[in-house]
Amino acid sequence: MTREEILALDMADLEKRSLEIAEEVKTADSESLDTLSEELDAIEERKATIKAEADEKRAAMEEVLSGKGEPIEEKQEERKTMDNKEIRKSAEYLDAWVENIKGRANEEQRALLTENAENGTIAVPTYVEDRINTAWESNEIVRRAKKSYFKGNLKVGFEASAEGAIKHEEGAAAITEENLVVKFAELIGVTFKKMVRLSTEVMDMKTEEFIDYVVDEVEYQLAKTVGDHLVMYRGDYASDASLYQHFAAAGTTLTTADIIRAEGMLAGDANPVLITTRANAATLKAAVLSAGYGYDPFDGMEVVYVDANTLGENTLAMVVDLSAWQFNFPNGDEPTFVFDEYTEAAADIVRVIGRVVVGMGIVAPYKTVAIMKA
Repeated sequence: MTREEILALDMADLEKRSLEIAEEVKTADSESLDTLSEELDAIEERKATIKAEADEKRAAMEEVLSGKGEPIEEKQEERKTMDNKEIRKSAEYLDAWVENIKGRANEEQRALLTENAENGTIAVPTYVEDRINTAWESNEIVRRAKKSYFKGNLKVGFEASAEGAIKHEEGAAAITEENLVVKFAELIGVTFKKMVRLSTEVMDMKTEEFIDYVVDEVEYQLAKTVGDHLVMYRGDYASDASLYQHFAAAGTTLTTADIIRAEGMLAGDANPVLITTRANAATLKAAVLSAGYGYDPFDGMEVVYVDANTLGENTLAMVVDLSAWQFNFPNGDEPTFVFDEYTEAAADIVRVIGRVVVGMGIVAPYKTVAIMKA
């Protein structure tokens, strides 16, 4: 055996090899005797190493038994705790949240929600949070407008008038002070509500089915109503004439010429869209076909469609840079729900009321023009 092989043996194998060498020596020639002698030296070296290791272990054990040794710390298994976001992703948290808004959460589910509340507020599951964001983003007006989450009423300042920079050459007279007029648009919170009536069978739906069927409907209708509201009552949410301008159309139907002239009333940095009904847009498209030559009836603007009752009886369209419109959610954009199982209990009907508080307003001048009928 080689030296390396011998140094890998345990005590029993070393003894066995020693006996084998004792037999081989009897018939070995001089060259074989040298090899066997080297093996024996390696065997003795390996035995000495094993003995030394054993003595060291024995001494350490005796020290521990006598109280002199250092205690061996038991390796503790690390427990990975879930962070708040991971908890909100879990099916258990989603079930607890749904049963809680139904008013049917058990003690364990209420404890799960309470333990993971932030600043006293129960956070929505990520599944619901994603659907809330989708609902707001699906409304073109709310999606394009500014959104803020300031607690309480919000005042937003804007420049009603301002002078530009002045060229000043070295040695010339000092420039005059800028004539700057700052006004404020106040965004005061208003509560929007949506009620749906459900059968008791719907209330027994499983978690995700219930959210997809009920919560989605409430959130969609709230987002649509909030976006439409600023279109319907835009004049009520403009604190200055520069925030909301009127353009008188040439007739009682919308034309491309009206749109282009209304655009001329906008600020130079405006990036407008056209807000109108599908019927008005269809009239403009039909005019292109009748003209016999091609042109863009919307003058290159994207069209955001609203219902006729949202636009109003006397308004044909609006040319708006929607970054000049702002929605403030003082309590967050997550709707709160109230479940009423008693008012129509005789008919096995449960009334679900979703609500959200929103402050809104026009916050930048010369970026909103309403095209009115002649």
